[in-house]
Amino acid sequence: MSSALDSAVERFSLDRETLYRIGVYVVMYGLAFLFAIPLFRMFTLSMTPSNQLFGFSWIPGSITVQYWVEIFTGHDLIYRWIWNTLVISTITTTLVLIVDSTVAFALTRLDWPGKRVLFGIIIASFMVPPHVNIIPLFTLITQMGWTNSYWAIILPFTATPLGVFLLVQFFRDIPEELEESARMDGFSTFRIYAQIILPLSLSVITALALFMFVWSWNQYLWPLIVLNNDVAYTLPVGATTLQSVYADDANRLMAGLAVISLPLFVVFLLFQDKLISSVQMQAGTG
Repeated sequence: MSSALDSAVERFSLDRETLYRIGVYVVMYGLAFLFAIPLFRMFTLSMTPSNQLFGFSWIPGSITVQYWVEIFTGHDLIYRWIWNTLVISTITTTLVLIVDSTVAFALTRLDWPGKRVLFGIIIASFMVPPHVNIIPLFTLITQMGWTNSYWAIILPFTATPLGVFLLVQFFRDIPEELEESARMDGFSTFRIYAQIILPLSLSVITALALFMFVWSWNQYLWPLIVLNNDVAYTLPVGATTLQSVYADDANRLMAGLAVISLPLFVVFLLFQDKLISSVQMQAGTG
């Protein structure tokens, strides 16, 4: 009887590792739920009729898309803001991937004097607050006549120390034997970079692209400084004009904010597999 009881206890007892994993999942799902609540309320309020606004309800009794329609039909500039934000985010992300990947390749796969010093400077730049660069950048952009242009927002952020750091760590884990075999087959340095290193790093590059696209899409302070023409506004800056127009109308304001947020949800859903696989690979190699 005692042995049977002991075996049953051992069968259902949880070791420390299992308890740790359960705790991690509870914390992660709990945080995800807390972060999802404001987003859920934003979308529900954007579809809640005005006569139900003051009665709290997680799900409105009736749903209307009137406020979404008014955002797109009552503000002609919303389409221009969407286009501006899409162009800026796409070009910024593309340039960051090109610049950061070539710098990381040079730091990890090429031998040249001073590369350790340069990498140290890149790491040290993490300690510099980004707001320190605002005045010098604004002065430079103004002198070059780039205010109210795409390049005023794109060019200052075409190279990021975070992207270089992530790609350097990933490129170092790629076996050098692959590069040596490619050189024996007559591959040039550029072909090794383009046909071996980049395809093997697709997961981390996708994760970096997703991060940069979301970051660029959500930029507010810098576009607010260099843009003073409402035609050149991005969506986050344009949202401030909606806030002034709909200060006393929460439904329409939430609909406008939902329009800004919705494309990011679509992008994340399209690339979430790559993002998750990148995190798993980094955990496995780190």
